[in-house]
Amino acid sequence: MSAEMLARDLLDARQRLLSLVEDLADEQLLVPQQRTVNPILWEIGHVAWFQELWCVRERAQAASLRHDADELYDSAAVLHDTRWSLRLPERSATLDYMTRVLDASVTIQRASDGDPRAAYLTRLATLHEDMHGEALVYTRRTLGYAPPRVAGTGIPGRGSLAGDAAIPGGLFRLGTEPGSEFTFDNEMWAHELSVEPFRIARAATTQAEFARFVDDGGYERDDLWSEAGRAWKRASKARQPLHWRREGGLWMRRHYDRHVELEPDVAVLHVNAFEADAYCAWAGRRLPTELEWEVAACGIPDVNGRISAEKRAFPWGDEAPTPDRAHLDLRANEPCDVGAYPSGDSAFGCRQMLGNVWEWCADEFRPYPGFAAGPYREYSEPWFSGHRVLRGGSFATRSRLASPTYRNFYTPDRRDVLAGFRTCVRHA
Repeated sequence: MSAEMLARDLLDARQRLLSLVEDLADEQLLVPQQRTVNPILWEIGHVAWFQELWCVRERAQAASLRHDADELYDSAAVLHDTRWSLRLPERSATLDYMTRVLDASVTIQRASDGDPRAAYLTRLATLHEDMHGEALVYTRRTLGYAPPRVAGTGIPGRGSLAGDAAIPGGLFRLGTEPGSEFTFDNEMWAHELSVEPFRIARAATTQAEFARFVDDGGYERDDLWSEAGRAWKRASKARQPLHWRREGGLWMRRHYDRHVELEPDVAVLHVNAFEADAYCAWAGRRLPTELEWEVAACGIPDVNGRISAEKRAFPWGDEAPTPDRAHLDLRANEPCDVGAYPSGDSAFGCRQMLGNVWEWCADEFRPYPGFAAGPYREYSEPWFSGHRVLRGGSFATRSRLASPTYRNFYTPDRRDVLAGFRTCVRHA
């Protein structure tokens, strides 16, 4: 990408981030303390601090535009629970800091054409801001705020999509190949692994499918839950998915600040890895491994019906995501029917492997062989224990971030994030 394209993406990421908070009152930016969200006023200041660190201070060897920026916004040093006790700058001062950082970052980036390290750091700051933009979407959902005004309203139909895709076995290179324009350190580098033939659902699990599990006593049957899942269930007192409730014999779900009836063909959302595992046990299925997920998403068969040595950049081919192929970029405020976007199918007929809902995998988040931390050492290295991998992206993920090799990760108890799952046939 040219220096100007990288600068434009910096500007675009900031425009999106601000559009997600501009309608909120000042008191809504200082949210009640809880484990899964940040004070919104702190979060937007942190995004500016991160951009300044990598795009201005690192490259121009300049001091911060705020003398107290590190004490306020360094997420590695400022523990989560202490962020509510900080004397944060008011909204106007925070926005001023954000503007000054962005102006300096764009100026430096436009003057650095051809510098690969400068391009990497700019892209890192842009994608980091995109991640926090998605976090603000699920924060608004967690807090019961109104839907963000930036999102579109059209939710594609097309119903459900039943059945499994048969995936052949063979050798597959998991991860990103060297030479990519930008790669997160936990995707480095592609390495060859053997995969056995398997069958995976063509679509993510729907609300109707998950409701049958709930109605059949899925949350009461301890035999369906792992030991860790049972411990979480007891501690959380969960009896149904987050934001679900019964009204007059019908399941309703909370959609930001109001409740709506379940849409049977829409992908189930806000379920954690323990809930996904329990559903699989009830249905006689299992979650895919990370390897299987990536094979189904971007693998292609060779002439002998085995997995080819080549793979696609995206499920549908090598062209970047477009609005007709994937539910990304907050084009709507919620997931869509799992049968939507047939033009985005993978080579094996799997649908919505990018966008709509993040999908839990069976694996713990671990480093690939030969892992070396990138410039932002805190991105992956501290989290290689106690986290579970998710793949694919959600309706709020930016298309420039979405990739079949991108590895998201959360603790398996997290229900606030925009996650669902698809299942595999159990091995014989």
